[in-house]
Amino acid sequence: MTPFIRRGAAILAIGALLCTPSLNTATAETAPSCAPQQAGGPFWITGDCVDPAYNRPVVDSERDVQSPVPHHRVSGHFEGTKYKFNIYLPPKNQWQGRFFHKVYPLATIQDENASDETIAFGAESGAYTVQTNGDGGYRVDAAAAKFAKLVAASYYREPSRRIYGYVYGGSGGSFQTIGAIENTVGVWDGAVPFVPGVPTSVPNNFFIRAFARLILKDKAPQIADAVRPGGSGDPYAGLNPTERAVLQEVTKLGVPLRAWEDYRYLLGLDTSDGLLGFGGVVRGIDPTYADDFWSRPGYLGTEQSALGALVRAAKVDHVATITRVNRDASGAPVSLVLGSVPSIHDAVGLDFTLYDGATKLGSLTGSLDTAKKVFTISGGDLDAVATGRQLRIDNRWAVALTSYHRHQVPTRAGFTAWDQFRAPDGTPIYPQRPIQIGPLISSSTSGGGTHTGQITGKVIIVGNLLDVDAYPWHASWYAQQVQAALGDRFGDNFRIWYNDNADHLEGPVTGSRATRLIEYTGFLQQAVRDVSAWVERGVAPPRSSQYKVVDGQVQVPARATARGGIQPVVDLTANGSDHVDVAAGQRVTFSARIQAPPKTGSVVAAAWDFTGSGTYTSSAIGAPRSTVELRTSFVFTKAGTYFPALRATSQRDPRSSFGQAQNLGRVRVVVN
Repeated sequence: MTPFIRRGAAILAIGALLCTPSLNTATAETAPSCAPQQAGGPFWITGDCVDPAYNRPVVDSERDVQSPVPHHRVSGHFEGTKYKFNIYLPPKNQWQGRFFHKVYPLATIQDENASDETIAFGAESGAYTVQTNGDGGYRVDAAAAKFAKLVAASYYREPSRRIYGYVYGGSGGSFQTIGAIENTVGVWDGAVPFVPGVPTSVPNNFFIRAFARLILKDKAPQIADAVRPGGSGDPYAGLNPTERAVLQEVTKLGVPLRAWEDYRYLLGLDTSDGLLGFGGVVRGIDPTYADDFWSRPGYLGTEQSALGALVRAAKVDHVATITRVNRDASGAPVSLVLGSVPSIHDAVGLDFTLYDGATKLGSLTGSLDTAKKVFTISGGDLDAVATGRQLRIDNRWAVALTSYHRHQVPTRAGFTAWDQFRAPDGTPIYPQRPIQIGPLISSSTSGGGTHTGQITGKVIIVGNLLDVDAYPWHASWYAQQVQAALGDRFGDNFRIWYNDNADHLEGPVTGSRATRLIEYTGFLQQAVRDVSAWVERGVAPPRSSQYKVVDGQVQVPARATARGGIQPVVDLTANGSDHVDVAAGQRVTFSARIQAPPKTGSVVAAAWDFTGSGTYTSSAIGAPRSTVELRTSFVFTKAGTYFPALRATSQRDPRSSFGQAQNLGRVRVVVN
């Protein structure tokens, strides 16, 4: 079957083709142009308008493909733009009149080529799959979705069939997904935003964690031990008053306490930017912040307190004289020998600026070897390098950014995590910067969306309780926006599902991470399928997770029957407890009860990892059922502290390759 537009042919009046999925006789001249509903607002995209920026789709190629499943692949682009798309059409006898559309805002992470899993999931679900390369926002996604409807109508020879569409995306993709379902109608019928961000998320979430790193890095191991299974449960034990205050501050802001178990990730100890990757954005938008931080009252750089003293002690600001310039064969400078170097506790976030006396000449990038007093150059203003000039080495910006969140108290209602920075009358207790950067980044990422809650289709939002990148309360905050917007229609159009023992990172969980985390892809797949059934057949999905938000922490009931959502709950004990001390060679008895929430499927699999290696061994459970009880034993032959885990899987349709919901039960075994 040959689509109606080909690369190399004249670009037809595509506006006419884009104006309706039913291929009526409208023309580009009569089709309305997509436009904002109010001046300065986001573009409002309808099923029959033409987006002036994306009105010339061109098919570059098409072919029948057998992998990962048989499908017809149509590849194209929007003329005059950098945006590309792929449409993956399963055989006609498999297609059920719908499409799935996964989105993400960064082309470096998601291009127009859908993953094998995404394609196969769509095909098994009776859907064709659409995907564009990133960073175009919901507008280019909408243009691709509308064009794909025309391609599908032609390919399947069903020009008048109603085609349903569902958009889903996580992290940055949640901004695009929310932008799509709030600012379009007649394009998608439902949406699944997952691990969602909100207008305060970026850059604040990362800087908040950097603040924890600055003050609590040395105490992180003991905090981690307290929150691990069988731990004391008191992460504040052993902290001095200043450390306790900082842990309480970041916890109220939403950093999950139990996520401290993986403190290296939480604190960004293995990231090159130390969680300050958005620092350049702040510098560009708010260039006087660092100077104000170190000189004006109301900032930790000047605050006369124990915390202020710690912050000032972390500052590096040293001027070194360049005593020799080492150059390569072409004469380009490659390293500098310095007359002196500062004492540096954390090398992340250092700036290197060249001076000639009081005159600033430029900046360099590179690495500093304090033992050898050598700075190795990787880039910058090389022409300004000369013996006798000065190199200023400082982290003034890096330290200042760690408490930037205190000066970004949201003016929009509902952000209770920031109440700790408000006086009784609601006014901020710290100086506020002239611009709130989070909403700017949020709007830019979505393509202009605003998190109004005015959804135009069915939505299931999925949050994870160990997410330190997009805090768990974010999903709850958005649910409140939708409830305020929809009123009595809320329950008929929205669900919120929380997953325990899952973090932000999408995809398979392997290695040591697998002993404490589950993969959450199956939840997303089931959510997309449930939204589809909700829209097309009126089948209401399982009820929302029951939870409460207390001081920035999302808490869920212990029992599956009370918790809701679709995740099974695993109750595991070792010798009847969550913490047992035994001698090497002594047998430990493990007992478990696995229960799926009512009407969400059956427990279909269970597997053990006794040593905490992340490698699981399957356990026989018998026929799939809603509740499974297991009992087994294991002998630990070597001394040490172990965190045995039982991973359970439930599923709505055991015949499917997708939609599996996992959870873990864990305990602590100390072998002497």
